[in-house]
Amino acid sequence: MNATGQSAVFGRRKEPHTVIIARGNEIRHFTVRPWLAAFLGSALAAIAIGYLLATSYLVLRDDLIGATTARQARMQQAYEDRISALRAQVDRITSRQLLDQQLMETKVSELLERQTQLSQRHGRLGPLLERAENEVGTPPAEASPAAAKPDQHAEMTGSIGQATQTYTVASLGAGDTKPFSLWSTRSDPLPDDSAADRADRLFVSINQSLKTIESEQLTRITALADNAYKSADAITQALEAAGLPVDSDLGKSDVGGPLVPLDSSMMFDSKVKELDEALDTLDQIKKEARQLPLTNPAPGHSVTSPFGVRTDPLLGTAAMHTGMDFRAPIGMAAKVTAAGVVTKAGWNGGYGRMVEVDHGNGFATRYGHLSEIDVTVGEKVDAGAIIGKTGSSGRSTGPHLHYEVRHNGEAIDPLRFLTVGRKVAQYL
Repeated sequence: MNATGQSAVFGRRKEPHTVIIARGNEIRHFTVRPWLAAFLGSALAAIAIGYLLATSYLVLRDDLIGATTARQARMQQAYEDRISALRAQVDRITSRQLLDQQLMETKVSELLERQTQLSQRHGRLGPLLERAENEVGTPPAEASPAAAKPDQHAEMTGSIGQATQTYTVASLGAGDTKPFSLWSTRSDPLPDDSAADRADRLFVSINQSLKTIESEQLTRITALADNAYKSADAITQALEAAGLPVDSDLGKSDVGGPLVPLDSSMMFDSKVKELDEALDTLDQIKKEARQLPLTNPAPGHSVTSPFGVRTDPLLGTAAMHTGMDFRAPIGMAAKVTAAGVVTKAGWNGGYGRMVEVDHGNGFATRYGHLSEIDVTVGEKVDAGAIIGKTGSSGRSTGPHLHYEVRHNGEAIDPLRFLTVGRKVAQYL
């Protein structure tokens, strides 16, 4: 082993570094180990790096803060722009909804007004139509368009599947809201349609239904007025053809003037007035016709002797027969042929038991050879009233009913009245 303690196998050993510090007579030395040197070097390097980093941060801090502030400002501006756009969109939607609501309120008000108008018309038409149907009868079915489109009224007043659209309409007066249910003719609205578009189509459909109802009302009124005029003309023509008195100028007038188109809103009133005038005309014609003795005093019984010249049944010579004789058994009810007042009721020579009834306008009827009289002088009787019973009193060869019609005291052939009565019976 050598003196330095050096290993023969591992080679020469390194001696540690020694730092010697001399100060005057004092000498100090320090041995620096390798790990200590490495530690000190690392510490110095870390300090240097930290210093450089701190210096860089201090230098770049303002730029970083400025960039961050600018980024935050851009984000805030973007958010504000987005919020403004959303607010504008909300305002547009709100404005559209308000406009749609106002439009719906206007249309609903129009529909309610038209519905009220139709209800008022129905109230006016009720008694008038009842009177017309009693006087004229039901108009022909083909005159009404309801048969062609029977479902239009149901589309307005009934629910069709899932087509019910309920809208809440703000009340203009009270400020509250109330539901207003309408029915649309579409059960499959388009996906791109808005509520306003669907409501608009709905209102159009309802308007069409209301117009259909109005058209049906006007058509019905017109048909009844035409039928009334036709009935009045038929009665007038039958009476005039038989030479019986009738006011032929009733319902007619000499008028003229420029043609002024009629406003649609006045059409209904005009048609109602026309129907009322037609019914008045028909009623007046019927009153005049009913005052005439047009019915058969012995329906179902044959005539044994007509009016006119004939051979007298007792003397066998030519004689004037002033009435008609109807075969009738003793005790059959004798009925008056028109309303009037009894002017004679008792025995009257060859007539036997006789009843005379004054019908006004100079017309009177006589019922002779009765076996019984059931009325008194001055008594008012209606058409068809029983005035007595048939028999064979007076100058008669057998039981029968002697019937006369007189105008201003002059005998008239009753057959003229019976013929007219058969023609106008369906109108009276």
